[in-house]
Amino acid sequence: MHILSIIRIIGILIMCFSGTMLIPAFVALIYDDGGGKAFMQAFVLSLTVGMLLWWPCHHHKQELRSRDGFLIVVAFWFVLGGLATLPLLLFDSPHLTVASAVFEAFSGLTTTGATVMTGLDNLPKAILFYRQFLQWLGGMGIIVLAIAIIPLLGIGGMQLYRAEMSGPMKDQKIQPRIAETAKALWFVYFFLTMSCTLAYWLAGMTPFDALTHSFSTVSIGGFSTHDASIGYFNSSAINFITVIFLWISACNFALHFRAFSTLGRENILKIYTKDPEFRFFMSIQILLIVTCTLVMISHQYFDSSWQDFEQVVFQAVSISTTTGYTTSNFAEWPSFVPMLLIIASFIGGCAGSVGGGLRVARILVLYLQGARELKRFVHPNLVYPIKWGKNVLDERVIGSIWAFFSAYLLVFTICLLSVIACGVEPFDAFNVVLASINNLGPGLGSVSSNMTAMPDSAKWVLTIAMVCGRLEIFTLLALFTPAFWKA
Repeated sequence: MHILSIIRIIGILIMCFSGTMLIPAFVALIYDDGGGKAFMQAFVLSLTVGMLLWWPCHHHKQELRSRDGFLIVVAFWFVLGGLATLPLLLFDSPHLTVASAVFEAFSGLTTTGATVMTGLDNLPKAILFYRQFLQWLGGMGIIVLAIAIIPLLGIGGMQLYRAEMSGPMKDQKIQPRIAETAKALWFVYFFLTMSCTLAYWLAGMTPFDALTHSFSTVSIGGFSTHDASIGYFNSSAINFITVIFLWISACNFALHFRAFSTLGRENILKIYTKDPEFRFFMSIQILLIVTCTLVMISHQYFDSSWQDFEQVVFQAVSISTTTGYTTSNFAEWPSFVPMLLIIASFIGGCAGSVGGGLRVARILVLYLQGARELKRFVHPNLVYPIKWGKNVLDERVIGSIWAFFSAYLLVFTICLLSVIACGVEPFDAFNVVLASINNLGPGLGSVSSNMTAMPDSAKWVLTIAMVCGRLEIFTLLALFTPAFWKA
């Protein structure tokens, strides 16, 4: 374990992150909302911490191993979350407790979108921008950004990338060098953000709202600058723009890059339709929308069938991709629709996307594994390999997915019992843990709009749950195994 090299890299990453505090400070200057002081103080403190970690270890540049990468990612996320809390604590309004500020910062960075803040419409523009910007940075993963732009990390990039990125097949690279892969992913990410901003602006949003909501849309975060979320705008055009970009962001970014890079040479539609995960993802989305629409129309919940359809499409996509935007209180919708949408968030986005949940790739493999076992039950001697497209899937990948699923249930159960022990009602506890570990944001019951009702002790547990969901559990759990710390 190269502890000094790890401290050096964390110091570099923190110094880079401190620079992001200057952007909301500039926003505060533009709008003259008095928020610049808090961000400048946070910038100085973060830069100082980074320098204090980096300088004593700046000569240590050993090659990173896989476990070093895991330790860097976990340590950086917790240190970064702590530093991201500073502006929220330094602001006079809103006045947040330490637990609430930590919860809000981690909710932003992990793109969960659960909030303990109310009265958003009256808050300074700088703090609103900061919340959205945190989600944008956390969406693709700050570590991946660091690999793309900081050559100081040297040859340890692959270890960080594997620990940070989502999905069961982490070693898939779209470029020969890991730095090029990270740059490619961030190019796609930035292009989608700018496209989303333009679309929102043309649909009627103010430039500020268009930019900030594009941050939380492309990152599948779910934070908004208004208490009513996307419902504030009351616009069908904005609703459908949101749906389109959520679908795009919930797909594998490597797939997007492949499509972009072959533009003009190959049929883009074929690239997407050939991908088994994409086909499975869109099938789930269509099935979810059709089912919920039929139920809503049968209950005549809204004034017209078109309104039923519009609201269902938005909420189904928003909740199932773990975004958490709302246009109405879906928790009050009739029949089983609210529960179905919440359960759908367990599936989440595709592997290699910014979505949360178990990931579509894992659910697809589990489905194929189940289908194979049924066939083996009928034909015990049948040799039936699981295929991913045209390729036979390695049995080790299948085993790792089952292991991940087991770990996911274990962490969920532990967090659920811990939150109940903090004095939360079991139904509310189930919803907040589900919303946190799936990086969803809203739940049902008393937590359908915000988490202000949660006691501080529960917020600490939920913060851990959000990080577990963002780092896909194994990255965090690996640190608690004796084998990890052995030489």
